[in-house]
Amino acid sequence: MEKTVAVVLAAGEGKRMKSNYSKVVHKVCGKPIIERVTESVKKANIEKCILVVGHKKEQVMELLGESVGYAIQEEQLGTGHAVMQAVPLLGDAKNVVILCGDAPLITEETIKEVISINEKEGRAATIITANFDNPTGYGRVIRDAKGAVKAIVEEKDATADEKKVTEINSSMYCFDKEALCSALGKLTNNNAQHEYYLTDVIKIMIDENKKVDTYIVKDKSEIMGINNRVQLYEASEILKKKINTMHMLNGVTIISPDNTYIEEGVQIGKDTIIYPGTILEKNTIIGENCVIGQNNRITNTIVGNNTEIISSVLIDSKVGNNTHIGPFAWLRPNSNVGDNIRIGDFVEIKNSNIGNGTKVSHLTYVGDSDIGENVNFGCGTVTVNYDGINKHRTVVGNNVFIGCNTNLVAPVKLGDRVYTAAGTTVTDDVPDDALVIGRCRQEIKNGWTKGKIKGC
Repeated sequence: MEKTVAVVLAAGEGKRMKSNYSKVVHKVCGKPIIERVTESVKKANIEKCILVVGHKKEQVMELLGESVGYAIQEEQLGTGHAVMQAVPLLGDAKNVVILCGDAPLITEETIKEVISINEKEGRAATIITANFDNPTGYGRVIRDAKGAVKAIVEEKDATADEKKVTEINSSMYCFDKEALCSALGKLTNNNAQHEYYLTDVIKIMIDENKKVDTYIVKDKSEIMGINNRVQLYEASEILKKKINTMHMLNGVTIISPDNTYIEEGVQIGKDTIIYPGTILEKNTIIGENCVIGQNNRITNTIVGNNTEIISSVLIDSKVGNNTHIGPFAWLRPNSNVGDNIRIGDFVEIKNSNIGNGTKVSHLTYVGDSDIGENVNFGCGTVTVNYDGINKHRTVVGNNVFIGCNTNLVAPVKLGDRVYTAAGTTVTDDVPDDALVIGRCRQEIKNGWTKGKIKGC
């Protein structure tokens, strides 16, 4: 049997997001809110996770697929009602952890500790709480003279003295499963909103003299819920700071952490310098002693050691050692750029392999190509890879010199040590050691413009 089951509440509409999408599919540092919650559940060694979904449930279910189970809350009748929908899926679990689908910063360490404390102390429930200097808007945890939990009071129902309490309810809990199911069976919706509140479960347990206490989180940001775009930004900033700090402590120089965006999963080698405006996304790996200059976006790309990248975009690609990229270069998916290479300004590489020592310095397009070593591309070269229906490959050998404004019309192959004259359009394969000239011979007609150009 599963010793612990997690129930994640993700059925709410999230009106304050003002979005066509479910609140919980919005991203914090590149990852959907709900995915961050379910990942923390998995890392806490909880094998079974049940999502309670309702509003825009199809978006959530498409995102997470079969990685979790689902309970449907057709009508949003309160948090207690949401948990009721998951009861048939709890099985023989001993513990039930209730989490909020819109609180992405909860950690596996906190989840583990709450479960451990709840079991060790034989509690019916443990409420995850925090102490806020300004608790406005949150339900307060009210204790008796001996410090025991007496009730959870929502702010709108709190007295003046109760509003002074700084310990707030996160709406996340660990329950003994039998105690939870028993209390859920006694819930009523006898209130102004005619809803079933999970906080009433706590009251029922206390009234029945069952053991209820709290777990106060060390980091208050863990219980932060996201209800609007401002809070989405705030959560991203908290996580961004943690990520950047981790990299700096691991030997990376980040010139301006406030202006550098790095997602989880990115790896960076020591002595690499990151300049402001850089965005590193997904599973990007940057080697040691690199310079990642200003205003780059590097996504799911592997970069070797001692490489410099300036003001460029690299997506789903690979770059070797001692290579220079940019400024204003674009490496599109499946670009494999080797060692000791220069990719200069306004160069676009797509689905191509570039051999060691090659220079593609400026104003050039290399698409669907296999380029050898020590090739020099003149300015304005284009690999003409698309005939309007199909894409075709260009193959260039080693030690080739490609003159300015050369068009390589694929499918075409250039051998080793080929030289193309400037302005050449190559349509046929070229053998090793050949010069290819594919342009009209220059012809001069003296005096031809006399009297034809205005002002002359």
